[in-house]
Amino acid sequence: MKVFITMDTLHALLLADLAAELPMAVRLQRLVETLRLHFRCGAVALLRLDGEGELLRPVAVDGLTSDALGRRFAIKEHPRLAAILQRREVTCFHHDSGLPDPYDGLVIERPGEPLQVHDCMGVALDLEGQRFGVLTLDALTVGTFDATAQRELAQLLPLIEAAVRVSRLEMALRAAQQSGGAATGGAPLGEDGGIVGEIVGHSEAMARLLHELQLVADTELPVLLLGETGVGKEMFAHRLHRLSRRSSRPLVHVNCAALPESLAESELFGHARGAFSGAMSERPGRFEAAEGGTLFLDEVGELPLSIQAKLLRTLQNGEIQRLDADRPRKVDVRVIAATNRNLRELVQEGRFRADLYHRLSVYPIPIPPLRERGNDVLLLAGRFLELNRARLGLRSLRLSAAADEALRRYCWPGNVRELEHVVSRAALKALSRGARRSDIVTLDADLLDLDAGAPYPPAADTGHAQPIVQAAGHDLPLRDVVDACQRDYIRTALQRHGGNWAQAARALDLDASNLHKLARRLGLKPGERVV
Repeated sequence: MKVFITMDTLHALLLADLAAELPMAVRLQRLVETLRLHFRCGAVALLRLDGEGELLRPVAVDGLTSDALGRRFAIKEHPRLAAILQRREVTCFHHDSGLPDPYDGLVIERPGEPLQVHDCMGVALDLEGQRFGVLTLDALTVGTFDATAQRELAQLLPLIEAAVRVSRLEMALRAAQQSGGAATGGAPLGEDGGIVGEIVGHSEAMARLLHELQLVADTELPVLLLGETGVGKEMFAHRLHRLSRRSSRPLVHVNCAALPESLAESELFGHARGAFSGAMSERPGRFEAAEGGTLFLDEVGELPLSIQAKLLRTLQNGEIQRLDADRPRKVDVRVIAATNRNLRELVQEGRFRADLYHRLSVYPIPIPPLRERGNDVLLLAGRFLELNRARLGLRSLRLSAAADEALRRYCWPGNVRELEHVVSRAALKALSRGARRSDIVTLDADLLDLDAGAPYPPAADTGHAQPIVQAAGHDLPLRDVVDACQRDYIRTALQRHGGNWAQAARALDLDASNLHKLARRLGLKPGERVV
């Protein structure tokens, strides 16, 4: 039996929440939950405009699948959402509407069944005179949204917009207090560790990472992004630049692994006319292209030693010298570097300069692998599901409950990049096995092709770390295998010693400080109790 709350009670609850000091996510979640109870419907979603007004992204949902918050709804792909956005009045779509519903198959009132939405109503939301987004309500029962329901939603609109406005202002104030500045306006909703731009995640690990990026972005310090292949280091570099005081200037990306040694110096620093055969005129390099902005050195561990010395001089003196030029040139560039290599080991092997390593790693930021981000995997899956739904022209694309569980349990050696490929491949397989584009297409666990990749076993279930090469089902770089084994072995030792880091260090024959350093490099949290 569904709980129902009257209009008077709903008003009282919304007003009480407005007067209370609540985190943004809590306030907006309570908003959609109470609206769902009052209207006795299958799902309620609050979405905001994003992507220069071309996308709608959920910021709070109730009654939809776990991946819903990670989806992005392109307005041109969803005529119902476009129609709601165009009007200020409540818009209603009844069961006989010919327009497809974006939530078909995503309502979870009866788990496991790909259910079709029958009634839908929504209303556009405005903040400070500008269109903010939409609120949508969906029902599986014909006639849920009658004239009374539409009138009540119109009456509630000022309170709904007030809840969003208060959340926005509180978040802006909190951000100003953290940075020591004054709140001058509303910050974009979602900037407190939720979904920002293309960065998707609600996990504690992502919240800490986004907060750290926010703190360092406004400095001029070099930043070294550390992380496994596929974690999205380039995306985080773009975020650092976007949040910095250099955001209006260029961000220039250099893939150091793709630079031939013979051309690396010319590419980075430029060359004078006649510097080599074919140099018919002088040419500026990537540093000069990034003047006033940011230079992103991806895979910096692959730079030849000869170029490392010149890069060090630039970082020290703010000068470059074009190949075969007579005089140096001043440059004003902030450097962000990224690597999936262990630069300390490369220094010990003589393949990376120690002085350059210390210059680049003034502020190292480890990016957590996907397997350590909890349910973020489902949000990311939702993002890729919606992309593939639109790309393949499908009515609806969803995951089964078994597929949800398989995604949660898999170890993801290839991280976010691997997840994207898994979802895309599964969608194509579903079509090849007879699914029609007009169907609600459900991806089952067998379509994900993860059977060959056994999940990481919980540390309590085994006394030995399972080799990642066995878990992945294919060959991996040796350093990834070693890192994974070290990570699992440390977790096993912590389990055996009740989460006591000092005892685990003694058992592993390591100095406690060295264990903490190793754990930090591997993406573990030194000092955290593991039980």
